[in-house]
Amino acid sequence: MAVPQNRVTRSRRNMRRSHDALVAGNPAECPNCGELKRPHHVCGACGHYDSREVVAVSKEVDVDEDAA
Repeated sequence: MAVPQNRVTRSRRNMRRSHDALVAGNPAECPNCGELKRPHHVCGACGHYDSREVVAVSKEVDVDEDAA
């Protein structure tokens, strides 16, 4: 059975966990539409990346609530 030889101190435990903190995102503004997007990713709003359209974004479809 795996049992630690010695107790891990609070200091050593917390030093090990120092890299586990979550980091806030770093959103950048899309140069085409101005929406916030992740750096080095395609803009979800307009489909542009590096001043080029790489994904064709279709217009929103109006859905009736009765049909759903």
